[in-house]
Amino acid sequence: MPLFRLVESVTLDSPILVAAFDGWVDAGSAGTLAARQLLGDTSQVVASFDADRLFDYRARRPTLDILDGTLQSLEWPELALRASRFGERDLLVLTGPEPDFRWHELSSELTGLVRKLGVSTWVSLGSIPAAVAHTRPVPVLGTASVRGLLPDGVAQGPDGRLRVPSAALSVLELGVSASGVPSVGFYAQVPHYLSAAYPQAAIELLSHVGHYLGFEPPLGELPMQALETRALLDAATDADERTKAHVERLEEMADQARLPVGDDLIADIERFLKDRGGGDRGGEGGTRLN
Repeated sequence: MPLFRLVESVTLDSPILVAAFDGWVDAGSAGTLAARQLLGDTSQVVASFDADRLFDYRARRPTLDILDGTLQSLEWPELALRASRFGERDLLVLTGPEPDFRWHELSSELTGLVRKLGVSTWVSLGSIPAAVAHTRPVPVLGTASVRGLLPDGVAQGPDGRLRVPSAALSVLELGVSASGVPSVGFYAQVPHYLSAAYPQAAIELLSHVGHYLGFEPPLGELPMQALETRALLDAATDADERTKAHVERLEEMADQARLPVGDDLIADIERFLKDRGGGDRGGEGGTRLN
């Protein structure tokens, strides 16, 4: 049984496929916020994926609506591929929860679907917690299947070899790029001390996607949400002297174009958490400012 079902036949001209999953490498929900913004109001579902075979419902429970004590409806986790269009550019957007199961099988089937739809380029969107300050511009790291694909101003890196737990997004990207489809990724660095949504990082990702693809994506409500988030973060920082001192140190490093790496970065974050009495770990997003 295939893992996906073609919902609607579409005619596309060398579409770009943009992909983002929640969970791993989606700190501050930046990648999925950006991907959803690319869908617009007129997107159509091209393919839906078999949620029963991809998701662990004990980890991703469907949302139940209860009205006056009566069970009304369930909203299930959904992974879907949708088509959208900006100017002369055809886009396919793959987004939803990160699958729990069948990564090998999904990679193989998605690669076949990419070929069938004539996808010309794969773009991954994600975000990672980092020792950066919310008061400074959002840094973005780029990855590429071959050198020279990334636009000017986007650093491919970091340099050297990294061995990290993989995201399903990277598994799919590797499978697609191995079939000959050029692939790039944009990963926003999100302050490690927050765990809420971070719209400013989503805006930065959209800016990079637009620069790469040659169009200006609509931002919708993201700028207003970013302003509200900034105000909350500023207030929370000012309310705690240790947090304020930590953010000021990050600001100093950013102003000097100097970021801690390796053991220094880990030690700095551990000291910060220890000073706060352990903090409230918010998954991959780091600690929550209280």
